Amino acid sequence: MKFTKMQGLGNDYVYINCFEEKVENPQELAKKVSDRHFGIGSDGLVLIMPSDFADCRMRMFNADGSESEMCGNATRCIGKFVYDRGIIKKNEISLETLAGIKHIKIKSNSKNEAELLTVDMGEPVLKADDIPVISNENPVKGLKIKALDKEFDFTCVSMGNPHAITFVDDVENFDVSKYGPVLEIDNHFPKKSNIEFIQVLDRNHLKMRVWERGTGETLACGTGACATAVASVINDVCNREDIYIKLLGGELIINWDSKDNHVYMTGPAEFSFDGVWNK
Repeated sequence: MKFTKMQGLGNDYVYINCFEEKVENPQELAKKVSDRHFGIGSDGLVLIMPSDFADCRMRMFNADGSESEMCGNATRCIGKFVYDRGIIKKNEISLETLAGIKHIKIKSNSKNEAELLTVDMGEPVLKADDIPVISNENPVKGLKIKALDKEFDFTCVSMGNPHAITFVDDVENFDVSKYGPVLEIDNHFPKKSNIEFIQVLDRNHLKMRVWERGTGETLACGTGACATAVASVINDVCNREDIYIKLLGGELIINWDSKDNHVYMTGPAEFSFDGVWNK
């Protein structure tokens, strides 16, 4: 089975072109290919599939085999994959996900390759029951959760998948691996949650680290960056436009449009290598 390794700001997945290949058990395959010692090594598995409703369809599986509704970095990588490989040669591509249809705008370079991709991530979900998170607040802001020896204040947002955002003074030296796994499975989160730890630099610049549900700490998370931008605006620490979010793997630009209420994410996507899976 042919595969392609791609990464968006270091958030790396194994991509399979299901216009040509067939995957019988993606949950088990995701666990095998994600293993960085005995497999290919990745944050998960992404299937690029035909769609009855859009140009193509995405299914995304975490490293533990669980399926996620949405992945922002993967949407950009899929846009580059289908554009550069000539599967869908359009400057705007529609992508079916479990979180609805997403639209990807492509800015190409002089070689007619996708260079920067902007994804319309849709409207943020702020209602507690729809995120989901157990809270009587809408939006969910100032949710206090204790993990080990610390108490955190969370703002919760869904961008098709659940996110809980908390602000810290020094994100670079914060022990994400200590608190992330405890918070991910807290009882306030019926479907678990992605956990974002944020340091505010100024009203247009944030630093972010993320503990991803089902995977662990990753170098970047597109939906997490979008949720973080929304949470930062709700807490009045950021402007709505041109929010530059510095992740471990690079930078994303997020805009929360006041006219249509949609969140727009702009960033790169890169091929790593192609290969054949023989197991």
